[in-house]
Amino acid sequence: MHNRNLSIKKSVGYIPAAKPGVVAIFFITLLLSFSFLFSSAQTTYQYPFQNPALNTEKRIDNIISLLTTDEKIACLGTNPSVPRLGIKGTGHIEGLHGVALGGPGNWGRRKLVTTTTFPQSYGLAETWDTALVSRVAATEAHEARYIFQTEKYKTGALVVRAPNADLGRDPRWGRTEECYGEDAWFNGCMTQAYVRGLQGNDPKYWMTASLMKHFLANSNENDRVRSTSDFDERLFREYYSLPFKMGIDAGSRAFMAAYNKYNGIPMTVHPILKEIAINEWGQNGIICTDGGALGLLWKEHKYYPDSAWAAAAAVKAGINQFLDRHTNPIKKALKDGLLKESDIDEVIRGDFRVMIKLGLLDPPEMVPYASIKDGEEPWLGTTNKELVKEVTRKSIVLLKNADNFLPLDKNRIKSIAVIGPYANQVLLDWYSGTPPYTISSLDGIKNKLGSNVLVQFTTGRDADSVKALALSSDYVIMVVGNHTWCNAGWEQCPTPSDGKEAVDRKAIYLEQEELIKEVYRLNPKTVVVLRASFPYAITWTQHNIPAIIHLTNNSQEEGTALADVLFGEYNPGGRLVQTWPRSMEQLPPMMDYNIRNGRTYMYFKGEPLYPFGYGLSYTSFTYANFKLNSKTLPSNGEILLSADITNTGKISGDEVIQLYIQHLHSIVDRPHKELKAFQRTSLKPGEKKTVQLKVKAVDLRYWDENTHRYILEFDKIKLMVGNSSADIKFQDVLDVIK
Repeated sequence: MHNRNLSIKKSVGYIPAAKPGVVAIFFITLLLSFSFLFSSAQTTYQYPFQNPALNTEKRIDNIISLLTTDEKIACLGTNPSVPRLGIKGTGHIEGLHGVALGGPGNWGRRKLVTTTTFPQSYGLAETWDTALVSRVAATEAHEARYIFQTEKYKTGALVVRAPNADLGRDPRWGRTEECYGEDAWFNGCMTQAYVRGLQGNDPKYWMTASLMKHFLANSNENDRVRSTSDFDERLFREYYSLPFKMGIDAGSRAFMAAYNKYNGIPMTVHPILKEIAINEWGQNGIICTDGGALGLLWKEHKYYPDSAWAAAAAVKAGINQFLDRHTNPIKKALKDGLLKESDIDEVIRGDFRVMIKLGLLDPPEMVPYASIKDGEEPWLGTTNKELVKEVTRKSIVLLKNADNFLPLDKNRIKSIAVIGPYANQVLLDWYSGTPPYTISSLDGIKNKLGSNVLVQFTTGRDADSVKALALSSDYVIMVVGNHTWCNAGWEQCPTPSDGKEAVDRKAIYLEQEELIKEVYRLNPKTVVVLRASFPYAITWTQHNIPAIIHLTNNSQEEGTALADVLFGEYNPGGRLVQTWPRSMEQLPPMMDYNIRNGRTYMYFKGEPLYPFGYGLSYTSFTYANFKLNSKTLPSNGEILLSADITNTGKISGDEVIQLYIQHLHSIVDRPHKELKAFQRTSLKPGEKKTVQLKVKAVDLRYWDENTHRYILEFDKIKLMVGNSSADIKFQDVLDVIK
């Protein structure tokens, strides 16, 4: 009896000298609590899977036990809903830089919804600001929930095909706009930021599910339906798969298999799906095909005799969602004994794990994100508009500013000519949503200057109007670059330097550079705004034009952000995320996936036009007082490097401090430099900040192909700190020890 009383005291609390009234209230509360617990325990469900308190795997066991064969096959599509059992699942939407329920690549969506539209992924990366990128993704996720749940729409989906964790190993890749650049570790950081933003910070439920694209080594468009990306095991572990692995570490449990082969085996059926992604990394959610990939296995790759063999192999490899008409191939595979029903049972478990994490099988009152359905449409609110402005401003990279040509003083300008074929448009890309409004470059300049300055526009296609405007204006702002979907049909890009999905670029020179030359001859007070989705070899422009600005396409606030930079209301601080070559002659063959043959800043041969991490500012910064907290790095530890950065100019600005490493005595071929830490920081004029950067020993390992494991060498490591990969302010050496 004594022990029983003691256990009650421990479980409900004990008040040693309470008054009778207090004791009575206490026991009444206790009885009510027990009553609630008892009634909850007695809650009945039609099926066990409906009980949120039940273990996830047991819930899925119950679901699968209740499904018919046809229902299991239906769950291999992109929406594992089972109406007979009251299971409401969700399908997919695109979402690289905002919810895409409209835009140029509408992909057959029936109901168009306007949504907040951010700069392309390439531009998001050029902010070098992971916290900001997470806010973009969280905003997108909130809108996806709102559209999915509010009575007005009840459309869309909660599985978001984003981010694109592929690597921009070659600037000719037609889908460069979708990636975060060429550095695997940097891309991994951006991927993690986007995954966390999409999925939210609730410990039990996701706001949306992040489905990464396209696993693996999918960075050529031409012949992607039959080509093979070939490279060694080290590059697989250290480069091509790293952003995906980091995304899974951040919580993503969904990705899309790529069209291409990897070392001769189509990714849709590659053993690494199960052996590495599932068994080693713990990816236990959705693995889907790309659109049409099932048919490609036997029509283009010639890997199987027919669709039934292909479908059976895909399921056995770990595919649990098809973006194809899969029903008949699966049924035939079952009938012919190529596939067992238990094979389907095994893979569709992943679909339901994701649905449970989204809270779709639980009462709405239990799911914090289920309440996102009321109030004003979020894309019309001030908060979202201001976020787009902030991101777009931060994405802008100042490539050249000779003699402080920029910013322009709007109070001393009487006339400006804006010249460019699409300067009066915001060009949306293939995976864009439809924004509620757009502010083009021309709009932004006009809005900024008001009625006191004459702003005239011409597309540049008429020589007479170009000449008249260039000669009569104080300044010329030229807006040039690519058309986001080549202004042409599928697999068509008439302009050689343009690219998009299904079409790689045939050139990296800028055709509009001839127009730049003519305008500059007429008016040397010319600023070039390169609005581009990938690098250009603008060697003449860099040599002659006094000021060059780069930004990507697609932002609904493009013009506002550009005008803020042009006229000094915002100081640009973006940085490049790819090496920009001077010519195609500096690039290896397109299908050479061995980056050690001269690809990326890590192995680039020769002098680039602009290096990785490059970007200028209207102000100046000095670096001083570099300190390491230790000159040795234990194998299970980390080191901290600190540096004082001072804004020595007259206006506020952002500096991006970057830390690179080099292995001095490695027994394997290592890069010249590898980015391992970065931080964007804002400083007022005269302000000094101490910035700390962390390097972890685990990030210094290489993959040993003999033992098939990561090895940390006890070596000397050179640390290099600067504001680009080519501008190093400080370096030191430390020892990696046991």
